[in-house]
Amino acid sequence: MHNESIEQTPPVSLSRRQFLRAGTGAALGLGLGLPSLGWLTGCTSLPPSRTPAWNELAASLQGSLLRPGAPDFAAKARPWALQYASTLPQGIAQCLGEADVRACLQWAQAYKVPLVARSGGHSYAGYSTTTGLMVDVSAMNRVDIDGATGIAQLGGGARNKHVYAACRPYGRAVTHGRCKDVGVAGLVLGGGIGFNMRAHGLTCDGLTETRIVLADGRALTCSANENAELFWAIRGAGGGNFGIHTGFTFQTFPVGMYTVFAMTWTGRLADVFAALQDMALAAPDGLGMKLSVVAKAGASGLTLSILGQLAGPQDELKALLAPVFAVRAPDTAIVEERGYWDAQEFLSEDGTPEYSHERSRFARGALSGAAIQAILANLREWPGTTVAGTWKFFLMGGKIDAYAPTDMAFVHRGYSMITSAELEWSPADSPAVLAKNQEWLSRFHDRMEQYTSEYCYQNFIDPSQRDYLHAYYGENLPQLKAAKRRYDPTDLFRYPQSIPV
Repeated sequence: MHNESIEQTPPVSLSRRQFLRAGTGAALGLGLGLPSLGWLTGCTSLPPSRTPAWNELAASLQGSLLRPGAPDFAAKARPWALQYASTLPQGIAQCLGEADVRACLQWAQAYKVPLVARSGGHSYAGYSTTTGLMVDVSAMNRVDIDGATGIAQLGGGARNKHVYAACRPYGRAVTHGRCKDVGVAGLVLGGGIGFNMRAHGLTCDGLTETRIVLADGRALTCSANENAELFWAIRGAGGGNFGIHTGFTFQTFPVGMYTVFAMTWTGRLADVFAALQDMALAAPDGLGMKLSVVAKAGASGLTLSILGQLAGPQDELKALLAPVFAVRAPDTAIVEERGYWDAQEFLSEDGTPEYSHERSRFARGALSGAAIQAILANLREWPGTTVAGTWKFFLMGGKIDAYAPTDMAFVHRGYSMITSAELEWSPADSPAVLAKNQEWLSRFHDRMEQYTSEYCYQNFIDPSQRDYLHAYYGENLPQLKAAKRRYDPTDLFRYPQSIPV
């Protein structure tokens, strides 16, 4: 359990003078994490005027160091969650490998500068922003597939779009997200959901190995047979809690023809919802589906929609949906049979930055009629922004439940769905309007607990969530705290909702 594969490198706890002498070496690697570390206890950020110190860091990197005012600085600093875009780093280290990641860790600790690692920058709570050093691993995005074994090796900065491009020629896939710009590291370290999860498990279930650089400079390879305690912890709780990941290895699976679908209803929503839920909970594992009910700015009523894929022909999907159509035919419907990767182009979105707040809960079994009525009633109470208010669920079950809750850090097994209430807005909405809408979202989230559960999805990380450690990790929290004490005893990788030492 405690066997360690360690590169013998200088410890990171260096003085500023020692940092200048520490060799960083050349190493192949790629990395990520989720947290913002501006909350490091006892750390005083290096004043922006200390240019010589930043020059030291720049000289130690194989990649480049961006400082405020550089042409690409603003674009690189911007997170997906735009409400956090005003938090800007003093420097962005564009890492090209493991040696660069280690150099950043050494330098940040020597100068007591808070740091954060970023790959895709899609932390829902803005935890990939910082006022110190941003360790940008997005250039480490190589994806290599072994056609004979189906093993995929990803750099820590790889995004869904890189997985799409690399896997397509081989007719293989992993459980991936539909937002192309999302970083695979953030996805897998928090669990990882997608339309393949019922047939093949979560993204973390397909992970066979990862490479991580710890705060003290050690670079570990983690798998079921090597550093197994940390491998257990990072599969569901690895985002920003233990180190910076520089590589991931997955077992891919073959894919063929799929039927993709997108449908909407505007009438008899409670009855349609119930019929769709009954269908989904009885469906084969090859069905992946999201159901959404939306209150949209300017719309006269609510709209219910479904989006997803079935590993099978159109006729099989039509048979599944026949009881739903008997309740009410959809207002709009698109159903197409496509090869898997063409199907993903239909389902995917770019992941454009936006202003949003999403609050999740896991649910077991079918939602009651009272729960469905509560969802519709709360959406009809939406105060209104210039964008939308939404409730949705992602269908779970199937192979997700091949693992027990304690088999890895991702504890949320045995659930039928991940549900969430979401608020979207724009800069055109006044602070007063936004405050009223946030109050609505909190009430909605709290009201739904009686129908769902007290547990929440850690990848939909929520700065407003009460008792968040229990909500995210449940019974696995004590073991995660023990892993934190062992692998990050100085609590370097710390953010507002990180696992405490």
